[in-house]
Amino acid sequence: MMIRHIPLVLACLLPFGSAWAQSVEIAPVERGAVATQHVAEGVVEAVSSATVAAQVQGRILSTAVDAGDTVTKGQVLMRVDASEANQSVAAAAANVASAQAAAANARAEWERTQALFKQKFVSQAHVDQARASLRAAEASLKAAQAGQGQALVARDFTTITAPFDGIVSVRHVDAGDMAQPGRPLIEVYSPGVMRVVAQVPLTVIGRANTAKLRAQLEVPALNQLVAAERVTVLPAADPRTFTVEVRATLPQGVDGIAPGQFARMHLFVGETSRVTIPAASVLRRGEIVAVYVRKEDGFHLRQIRPGESVGDGRIEVLAGLKDGEQVALDPIKASLSLKQTQAAD
Repeated sequence: MMIRHIPLVLACLLPFGSAWAQSVEIAPVERGAVATQHVAEGVVEAVSSATVAAQVQGRILSTAVDAGDTVTKGQVLMRVDASEANQSVAAAAANVASAQAAAANARAEWERTQALFKQKFVSQAHVDQARASLRAAEASLKAAQAGQGQALVARDFTTITAPFDGIVSVRHVDAGDMAQPGRPLIEVYSPGVMRVVAQVPLTVIGRANTAKLRAQLEVPALNQLVAAERVTVLPAADPRTFTVEVRATLPQGVDGIAPGQFARMHLFVGETSRVTIPAASVLRRGEIVAVYVRKEDGFHLRQIRPGESVGDGRIEVLAGLKDGEQVALDPIKASLSLKQTQAAD
């Protein structure tokens, strides 16, 4: 872009002795180290989220929540038909009772055998056989009790509860649908801690100090730009795209953030020397971007080509200014001084 001076009719020739000139604050054009940014497009996701899936087969009898509802840990979300599970529990209880009776009979037989052995009526082989029968019966009882516990746990799986306090993001099924082991039923996330996830080229991460990596997070839908609390670079790269996943944690208390929102991650990956000026000194009129530059004979309006904001209320200047020059901090006041000078002439 060619940088040109505004025609003389727009220029301001203002003597330094004038009261207007003395009242206009100025700021120096500075060249210094400015953080280099890389902007990556990403998505907002919850740090704590869970997809609750079915663990038993059965028809869904009822659903207690829908997307957008707030839930607490342990709250019932939906129920699956427990008829088959109840039958399994009953069968397991019968197996336990049978095993208990067999174990009791085996113990009584072993005790009788011991008594007979002491009276020399049976051999040691009979005692060993009775002891083996008792151990087998006790093992069968333990197996039956374990089966009963497994049946009880399976029955508990028919009641779907919330794994933690959070918000329901998606409900995949309705009452009457069939639940199958592994089929997703509902998704829950905790709104307490959110993060932005983006894929960043390895060439960018390679020149950054990952231990001190900083980022600003922009959510266009909310028109917000906040500083990330923590930036984490995953150690594994994608061999197809040669990118690495970067996660930046959002500060708590940012309203309106929800998983799935589009976001931009402004990563500070290094420093470079740039010419900067206070953003307040920039005057924008249509397609013209200019500043009032102080010279020996007064202020002159000069067109510039601005760059990105570099923080601390300053903006980068790509062309039109050089370090050491001075600009008016208040372009409106400088414009009024121009009118006063023109009126005096």
